[in-house]
Amino acid sequence: MSTGRRSDTVSNESSVSSESEHSALRTDIRRLSTLLGKTLARQNGEDMLDLVEKVRHLVREVPERGDTEIRDLLASLDPGTAAVLARAFATYFHLANVAEQTHRASERRAVHEGGEGPIHLLAERLVTEADPDEVATALSRLQLKPTFTAHPTEAQRQSVLGKLRAIAGILGDGLPEDVAETKLARLVDLMWQTDEIRPERPTVLDEARSVAYYLEQLGRHAVPEVLTVLDEELDRVGLHLPEGARPLVLGCWVGGDRDGNPNVTAELTTDVMTVYADRGVRIQLGLIEELVQELSMSTRLVGVSEDLRRSLAKDRRHLPEIYDRFVRLNAEEPYRLKCSYVYARLENTRARYAAGTPHVPGRDYLGSTEYLHDLEVMDRSLRSHQGDRIADGTLRDVMRTANAVGLHLASMDVREHTKFHHTALAALFDRLGELETPYGELDHAHRIEVLSAELAGRRALTPRRNWQAIGDDSFRETLEVFDTIREVQETYGEEALHTYIMSMAQNVDDVLAVAVLAREAGLIELTVDGARSSIDIVPLFETATELKISGDLLDGMLSDPSYRAIVAARGDVQEMMLGYSDSNKGAGITTSQWSIHTAQRQLRDVAAKHGVRLRLFHGRGGSVGRGGGPAAEGIAAQPHGVVDAVMKVTEQGEVISDKYSLPSLAEDNLEIMLSAVLEATLLHQTSRVPADQLKRWDEAMDVISDAAQEAYSGLVGHEGLPNFFTQATPVDELSMLNVGSRPGKRPGAGGDASLDDLRAIPWVFGWTQTRMIVPGWFGLGSGLKAAREAGYDDVIEEMKDWAFFANLLSNVEMTLAKTDMRIAGFYVAELVDPELQNVFEIIKAEHALTLREVLALSPGDALLANNPLLRQTLEVRESYLEPLHHLQVHALAERRTVSEPDPDLQRALLLTVNGISAGMRNTG
Repeated sequence: MSTGRRSDTVSNESSVSSESEHSALRTDIRRLSTLLGKTLARQNGEDMLDLVEKVRHLVREVPERGDTEIRDLLASLDPGTAAVLARAFATYFHLANVAEQTHRASERRAVHEGGEGPIHLLAERLVTEADPDEVATALSRLQLKPTFTAHPTEAQRQSVLGKLRAIAGILGDGLPEDVAETKLARLVDLMWQTDEIRPERPTVLDEARSVAYYLEQLGRHAVPEVLTVLDEELDRVGLHLPEGARPLVLGCWVGGDRDGNPNVTAELTTDVMTVYADRGVRIQLGLIEELVQELSMSTRLVGVSEDLRRSLAKDRRHLPEIYDRFVRLNAEEPYRLKCSYVYARLENTRARYAAGTPHVPGRDYLGSTEYLHDLEVMDRSLRSHQGDRIADGTLRDVMRTANAVGLHLASMDVREHTKFHHTALAALFDRLGELETPYGELDHAHRIEVLSAELAGRRALTPRRNWQAIGDDSFRETLEVFDTIREVQETYGEEALHTYIMSMAQNVDDVLAVAVLAREAGLIELTVDGARSSIDIVPLFETATELKISGDLLDGMLSDPSYRAIVAARGDVQEMMLGYSDSNKGAGITTSQWSIHTAQRQLRDVAAKHGVRLRLFHGRGGSVGRGGGPAAEGIAAQPHGVVDAVMKVTEQGEVISDKYSLPSLAEDNLEIMLSAVLEATLLHQTSRVPADQLKRWDEAMDVISDAAQEAYSGLVGHEGLPNFFTQATPVDELSMLNVGSRPGKRPGAGGDASLDDLRAIPWVFGWTQTRMIVPGWFGLGSGLKAAREAGYDDVIEEMKDWAFFANLLSNVEMTLAKTDMRIAGFYVAELVDPELQNVFEIIKAEHALTLREVLALSPGDALLANNPLLRQTLEVRESYLEPLHHLQVHALAERRTVSEPDPDLQRALLLTVNGISAGMRNTG
């Protein structure tokens, strides 16, 4: 079995891998860029097209003639012309990206059609390599949950994304050349006349509608398709997916992520749930319409089950108007009649959601359980009356979809900072006056003692009446959130919202605080007979320090008898979330990745000690600096025994449109992740290498991590870095792009430059725009050098066969390929005060060291040597990126000299940000 060899792990980074597909891709990019040139000439004049061509020509000559001429030319442009030029290059990247998506989809389709799809290959391995009983157990528990967030890294508007999807459709449709050309030209014109800069910041409800579009498309197409493939591939090798299994479900944070976003209120959470649920029911209504047409079986020809007859009689009592309407047509077609009842209940459910009225048993549905039961009644009846093949048709698809997206479309998670829970509890405890020391002044140990006793005591801490008069607005809002969770469950079913995540969880009292507040809202009940709970309480470990104590925290949580009873009520499953972004920002990529890896080992072992199953939630971003990278390699790189058939992972920002805009790409991405989870569960439960070898690797990684963190701390601890960062990068301009509802700085942050107040997304964003991309590589070179000097040369060579280490190197190599210190030098020379430019010398020195160390471990003598097509793609992009960088530097310099910049200058600056994001395929 492969252990993750270095040569196999360099990602294609959204590119194609075959020469034939790459050639076809280049043809389509030329086709689209030619149409863009014609649009530019027609709408802005031939002079503008000539300027674009002149700039492209000068950029190509930079290696021989230097960059002085191109810089002087671009600096001489007036703001209006600069804005149009920036748009031209930015639009080129949008078109090139959608062409790459289309051809990547084509290439992946060919892989699947050729019997090389990931689930197909894995199914054959499971038959020969896995224990049949373990396979059956894993399949019964298998669940992948991609969870969509609104983290502000999608720089493109939905208006633009929609037109790009239309272009992709034409490129992939195989239309006659003249027809395709006309349609494409029209869409390019539409793009050119569509403003890609958002006029105002989106609201949370806007973000919810945007994410709901992707969720609905997945629920309608990709999810049922992937589940069909899984079913069929397992059947092919004699394996079977158990009834009721839910291998693939969808999650969402938009509307529930309160941490640092004051716009997310309890009332808004309710409003957003209505958006999701309406779309969820809409999917099911469409599917039931198909079933009505298909299930035309007549009792004149075939019998039906007694269960179906009883079900129809019950429906008639609750929905007599439906019986009266359809009995004449469907009296002898019981399946059609049943579908009519189901359809009516779905419509009533949708109306109830909109009106906010209570559930009426028998007339509408509360969650998907009853809905699935109705479908199962028909399924069993068909299978017991010579209808197996019929049941395996549309009805099977409907049941798969219902299992995956229910009537709520996606399960919402709520996330909140731990401080708000303690503030609320302080108001409740201080009202009673029972504590000798006020709650807010207690240390962790005493808080744990108080909260543990409170949880075990089973009294009501909150008065039944007039509790709103206690405390301040923060107190009331905190309690209202828990009440809202209960109300959502009563309206949409428990599965619609059952996860509560705590940011900055550092001690057991942080967890018990949430349990007590959940109990107050009726989400948890502890009695002499045990516990009842409708909520999962999930600590989020965001910093390297928190990751190091994660095992001790889990041990403390599960050692509390009351909390352990709550976990038992949740099926003995404890979810824990691992944050990649803040740990990277605080400690650097090497220490972040190593801390997450070792934390997973701790959590695995502690959970096993307490007889609890672990569900890990990986909070990854799109860029390498925020935990991004190829999904399958990331899952394979996790410690043995950690993946236990279930996994949650965030999908954020520009990653959502890149992975899920095209149905075939969405299907491929989900299939890759699902098969990787199943493979890790069944084929990576024990270490792939001997214990003594793994110990050597761990020792070497400790040395690498410590030295890498020391180097990184030297940079971020440099007194000049905050000002260097704000001067050298366009981070302060990010807010003008209006990419998200959440502020870029944490609440309470002042106006002075401070890295602590800055969120991880703008941190990565700023470095990426300047091509320094510090979060994606800084420190690894120092770490590897220190390990070699400590005598670990041979061990490091061995570690290339370690999936974790290979994945780290691969992701850093990709980032280094996108890093350009020459381009970065433009920003520093023009924008940074001379006394701060020594910071750049530190960055350049570490870059040179990291490049040398990574190349020493690479199979070739250049970055991406094993992926020449990708290297070529990046080189082509460079010639279009460089003008945008020059324009951005000039615009930043001009803008910072005036208090009220020219609107055209402001627009040119934002267009360069948008274009560089598209060209780099990363915002943050």
